[in-house]
Amino acid sequence: MTTPTTTMRWLGLISGTSLDAVDAVVVELGLRDDVLEARVVGGRSTPYPPELRARLVAALPPGPCTAHELTQLDTLVGRHFATVAAEVADEVGGVDAVSSHGQTVYHWVEGGHALGTMQIGQPAWIAERLGVPVVSDLRARDVAAQGHGAPLVPLLDVLALAGAAREADGGARPEVVAALNLGGISNMTRVERDADGQVRITAYDIGPANGLVDAVVTARGLTPVGYDVGGEIAASGKVDEDLLADLMSDPYYDLPAPKSTGKEYFHLDHVRAALGDNQIGDADLVATLTRLTGEVVGRELLRARVTRVLASGGGCDNPVLMAALADAAMGVRIDTTEDLGIPTDLKEAFAFALMGWATWHGLPGNVPAATGASGPRVLGSLTPGVEPLRLPEPLTDLPRALVVVR
Repeated sequence: MTTPTTTMRWLGLISGTSLDAVDAVVVELGLRDDVLEARVVGGRSTPYPPELRARLVAALPPGPCTAHELTQLDTLVGRHFATVAAEVADEVGGVDAVSSHGQTVYHWVEGGHALGTMQIGQPAWIAERLGVPVVSDLRARDVAAQGHGAPLVPLLDVLALAGAAREADGGARPEVVAALNLGGISNMTRVERDADGQVRITAYDIGPANGLVDAVVTARGLTPVGYDVGGEIAASGKVDEDLLADLMSDPYYDLPAPKSTGKEYFHLDHVRAALGDNQIGDADLVATLTRLTGEVVGRELLRARVTRVLASGGGCDNPVLMAALADAAMGVRIDTTEDLGIPTDLKEAFAFALMGWATWHGLPGNVPAATGASGPRVLGSLTPGVEPLRLPEPLTDLPRALVVVR
């Protein structure tokens, strides 16, 4: 049975597969009865320095990366995360602990199974700078338990959305709610409550979201920031229907869940292979790749019988992408996580703050139905701050729900 806990300020940190910025959010978390109350105290996105982002892009697949370069990047990213964490913590008057996802550089999948995953951004730099404990390396334990190590955000989705899977249409049919993330990769958590009140959960990576567009924009130098700001490039182009059909035929989209993917699969060479000798213009290519995301995600929502979506991630800021998604998922109600009190651009950072809280209290942070793991696991590694670690008595149960207090 759960018991009340001391309210803690957790700072969640992540840089997603888009490599555009470090997202940081400070969340006050405290358990009241069996409900976890959360209050967003502050947060923001801080872009990588251009030279560091360029080195990260060059080191990711399909580019080569030496041990020398990877070691340097681990330190440089760790220092940048530490700087962002210190600035945000100062802005809100301090934090009690940090949960850092770091920067994914490789997700090793063979034969449909994840065998390893690597996130860099050495947490010792954060602990040294802030003097508070840091939870990190949150994916590896799930992989070791035969899971994909992804997606992990379903912990937040399940706690926040289970109550939203209510009876719709006057009780004629159950509403199926999905939390959709449109980062570099698109992923969703699907929550359905059956007639007996039981909640069924599935979660998986759908395919690329902004990742392929970002790769092309960066490679062709179309914007200084490395992505299509506000969908302006896509809006000026015309979709190449033949290229779109070729891209949509990729076998990954029809694999059964659970499944995971990343930039080790959906990268620039993926686009180049589809292009062949096609000399498509910049704007038309960006328009086609943007439509690809809308079509693939929309098709998956319909296939999964989703009736309502709560979207988050950088893709929410691209009106061309959101319009393509709405067209492809006709009849699906598309809202954003702002309706739950969670900023769309900081949702994943919020989720990792929650995972840090769970680890601190001896609770599992993975959802086996989402990752395919053999069971629930307490995630991550702990780096002490300036004081010795003093963990609380472990809780025995996850909260029943999470409520954001505004």
